[in-house]
Amino acid sequence: MTYRDNATKARLLAGEKVLGCWTSSGSPVVTELLSLAGFDYLLLDQEHGVGDNVSLIHQLQAMANNPATAIVRVPWNDHALIKRALDAGAEGIMIPSVDTAEEARAAVAACQYAPNGIRGAGWAGGRASHYGMLPDYHLKARERLLVVIQIETVKGVENLDEILAVEGIDLVFIGAMDLTGSAGQLAQRHHPDVVPYFELAERKILASGIPMGTVPLQRSWQDLFAAGYAMVNAASDTAMLRDRSLADVAAFRQLVGRSA
Repeated sequence: MTYRDNATKARLLAGEKVLGCWTSSGSPVVTELLSLAGFDYLLLDQEHGVGDNVSLIHQLQAMANNPATAIVRVPWNDHALIKRALDAGAEGIMIPSVDTAEEARAAVAACQYAPNGIRGAGWAGGRASHYGMLPDYHLKARERLLVVIQIETVKGVENLDEILAVEGIDLVFIGAMDLTGSAGQLAQRHHPDVVPYFELAERKILASGIPMGTVPLQRSWQDLFAAGYAMVNAASDTAMLRDRSLADVAAFRQLVGRSA
């Protein structure tokens, strides 16, 4: 019985780019389908998405034998929430809204066992260690885990130098929508009041050598990769279902001459 390597983390460390997809529905069937589609990773969203720890485990089980890496976005930078996602078997953790170096250190500490961190040592009873059947789990868990922090506010951008100096961060993910709101222009990625914060964040993260990720808010995922991003979520399960449904209904109504 082995503890599988983190393919997405390995690709990022090798300087490669990775493409993923949000899953907000909490559905293990949808998660299984997407994990078979060829994405490098799936982002299982426990912040804005539907689901609890039990449904998260069902999603992780649905993709366990498929190549895609399972990254879980926890609801908040809380060591108890991070611990539960890790014990469930998350291969990556995304921590939202990290604004200071102190918060970044707390996020990293929550992902590591003592003496390097504060993660609770209950691995023997958890799914992540195959319920104790991986005897070296606690020794190898951190090296296989992808730790992602999100910069989502003006404060976070302003504190980036100190945040980027924190050891143990594997990727910095710009929360594009919330950053626009923090800059006073919600959803206006190209507004003159917003652009400087994105440019500053991108410049500092790229200079640090830490891989950078985001979502394609008013920019294509192709453009983002060209701009130096290493991780991009191309779409989400709910958005793809919504957009395809709306397009089919609109085409049908046009064909039969029916108004909405």
